[in-house]
Amino acid sequence: MKFHRMLALASALAILGLPPSHPAQAVEPSTAISPKEGWYHQLVNASFVAGYAILPKPDGVMIIDSRPTARKYDLGHIPTAINIPDSQFEKLLDKLPADKDTLLIFYCDGPECLLSHNSAFKAEKLGYTRVHVYAAGYPDWLKQGHIGAVSVPYIKKLQDEGAPMTLIDSRPKERKYDKGHIPGAISIPDLQFDKLVDRLPADKASPLYFYCEGLTCTLSSDSAARAVKLGYTRVKVVPEGYPEWVRRYGPGPTTEVPAKPAIQVGRDTSTITVASFERIYRLAPDTIHLIDVRDPAEFAKGSFKGALNFPVKTLESRIAELPSDKPIVFFCGAGGRSGDAHDLVKQLRPQLVSYFIDAEIKWTADGGYSITE
Repeated sequence: MKFHRMLALASALAILGLPPSHPAQAVEPSTAISPKEGWYHQLVNASFVAGYAILPKPDGVMIIDSRPTARKYDLGHIPTAINIPDSQFEKLLDKLPADKDTLLIFYCDGPECLLSHNSAFKAEKLGYTRVHVYAAGYPDWLKQGHIGAVSVPYIKKLQDEGAPMTLIDSRPKERKYDKGHIPGAISIPDLQFDKLVDRLPADKASPLYFYCEGLTCTLSSDSAARAVKLGYTRVKVVPEGYPEWVRRYGPGPTTEVPAKPAIQVGRDTSTITVASFERIYRLAPDTIHLIDVRDPAEFAKGSFKGALNFPVKTLESRIAELPSDKPIVFFCGAGGRSGDAHDLVKQLRPQLVSYFIDAEIKWTADGGYSITE
């Protein structure tokens, strides 16, 4: 009798779209989709998954996206889901939890996709005892009105491509955003969302991406839900948020620095004047990226402090490596190669802000330098 009462409770919770209160002992709901050949036998629906696809990320459950990373997962996935492509399942076993009683929910691209079912069978063979498949998958997740998520690498890709988007930092401004944020993000703290809503684009079809402090932070998902209620139709969250950006790409810009000296251009607007360059180099070197396009042997003999070496003859093949968060100043020894580098960037990555120094520059062994117009 006790078992039947527990089963009835689990069924009632499933009808309400709620996860079982003690998932380790309860029975998960089935989806309305009729099982097909090759499907895994334990199925769950969107309402059940929604009980776990929340922030802070709950313990005792792992949602797994079985689709390819760059072509599918990065562009959109269920919040809190990790990515273990079925084609790489055996290589990524270390991503699975050590506890074999953890609830595993696999999904992919809908009823015609077998990747999640294939992975579920593999997990069962490894000894996992509570394996389920959300057969309707990510298309159904969006169809049911849930907000999707994108990865941090996808945000970086959009930035590098100069794609139109609005990236919103939902964390407190002074305590978090001002001390470091994803380049290009605007600050709309969740607690001030209603007061600062005018910072969002007027076009409700504009893509919006919200992030905060990672998988323990609810601010971004709360703000994203508010944006949806306002009528925005292309809203996504970046659940891993700023901590994942720092892990992959290093700390972002801060707003706790003095006002940077303005860049003054020369008669050729592609150049920065010597006086302007020297003022910025002396007072605010962190506000620009210095790129030395001479050969490595020349670079080794002396260059500006903090400069990166991108020899002009290799620049085209390394064009994607150029940083995009601050203006770039190219230089060489006389202005020829640096001008070529600037022109190449304007052809291949026109969204980058770049200038070059059109002057003769010499460096000394002790780090000194001289510039002649």
